[in-house]
Amino acid sequence: MTDSIADMLTRMRNALAVKKSEVLIPVSKIKIKIAKILKENNFISNFKIVKAKPKKANSKKAVFSMIKIYFKYNNGKSVIRNLTRISKPGRRIYVGKDNLPNVLNNRGIAIISTSKGIMTNKEAKNKGLGGELLCEIF
Repeated sequence: MTDSIADMLTRMRNALAVKKSEVLIPVSKIKIKIAKILKENNFISNFKIVKAKPKKANSKKAVFSMIKIYFKYNNGKSVIRNLTRISKPGRRIYVGKDNLPNVLNNRGIAIISTSKGIMTNKEAKNKGLGGELLCEIF
């Protein structure tokens, strides 16, 4: 797999389409940071890292930890309406500090990878930073 962020967003989109309460995603540092941002901005109710255990003691199969994301619903409708991957491995999209996007008139967030770490467009604007525009969520 070449684009792990797109895989994360697609797994979340598919789980939301069938109204699942949770989804499992393979763990990585960037995915954990994105999950933290989603929780801080009230798009998900919670997340946790599930440590994987080998099924057999002498099993040689690789076992990976997962992130379990718990979705938030209001009256049967998901709080997350749209998850869009912007910058892709084949076409990177960068924004300067003056060109940070407003997502759905500031009701949504854009997640940006800056020199000071991964943050929302609002945090990047306050800190005067630009960077790679990873995704938009509303």
